[in-house]
Amino acid sequence: MLYAIIGEDAPGSLDKRGEARPAHLARLDQLQEDGQLVLAGPMPAIDSPDPGPAGFLGSLIVAEFPSLDEAQAWADADPYVQAGVYARVLVRPFRQVLPK
Repeated sequence: MLYAIIGEDAPGSLDKRGEARPAHLARLDQLQEDGQLVLAGPMPAIDSPDPGPAGFLGSLIVAEFPSLDEAQAWADADPYVQAGVYARVLVRPFRQVLPK
């Protein structure tokens, strides 16, 4: 099943995000190689693809996992969680309707 993983950035975590980004992306690359990743990316804090010092509000990942527990465990082990980038992470079942 698909799951939406929504990480909400902690205030003032932009530097931590930059430091943990390579490890975070490596895990996403592995999901993609395993055929589990649907989409992933950050949510800029302003209406710009490059928000500069305004930073990010969080990230959205949609990926396939065998269960909610496994999706939650994967999210809990994210380098952004470990580095304190995310203040909160929500993991919810997701049903893709479009595109078909």
